[in-house]
Amino acid sequence: MASSITPDVAGLRALSHPVRLRMLGLLRTEGPATATTLARRLDLNTGATSYHLRQLAQHGFIEEDAERGNARDRWWRASHEATRTDVHSGGIGGEDVEAYLATVAQLYADRLRAAVAELPFLPEEWRSVGTLSDWEVRLTPAQADALVRELARIVEETPSCDDEDAAPFAVNINAFLRPGQQRDER
Repeated sequence: MASSITPDVAGLRALSHPVRLRMLGLLRTEGPATATTLARRLDLNTGATSYHLRQLAQHGFIEEDAERGNARDRWWRASHEATRTDVHSGGIGGEDVEAYLATVAQLYADRLRAAVAELPFLPEEWRSVGTLSDWEVRLTPAQADALVRELARIVEETPSCDDEDAAPFAVNINAFLRPGQQRDER
C-alpha cells in the first residue's frame, strides 16, 4: 500500500462528503470490508454505501481487494495509509477546499468527543499518554511551515509496533493562524 495520497480538486470534492470520509477512515483503520459490512457499521443502506465506495474508487482512494470475496461479495480496501492535503497549491482553492476542510474538522471533532467520552473507561496507562494541549507561538509563515513539516515528519517516522500492548493511537495535527488576527488585503 502506498503511504499517502494528495488529492486533486476532484478528489477533494469526493472526500467532502462525510460518509465517504468515514468509509475511507474505516477501511484504513479496520481493514478491508464489503459494502454490506460498511452499511451496517455506518447505519446506511447497501445501495448508498456501494455508490459512495464507487466514488472513492474512482478517485483512487480505495481499490477492490481481489484476494477476498467472490463475484457476489466485493471487498474494498484503502489504497493509501494517509491523505495529505496541499490545499494551497496547484490551483486548488475556493469552495471545494472549504467544503473538504469543514468535513474534516467535523469528523475530527466527532472523534475527539468520542475519545473524551471513553477516557474514563480506559486502562490507566492509556489515560495518561494522550493530550489535548494547545500552544500559541508567534511565528513567520516560513517558521510555521517548518514547524508543521517537522511535526508531520516525526509522526510519519514513528514506526508501528506489533507488541501485544500496542493499540491504534490517533494523532491529529491542527495548526493554523489564530482566527481574527489577519485579513487578506488583496
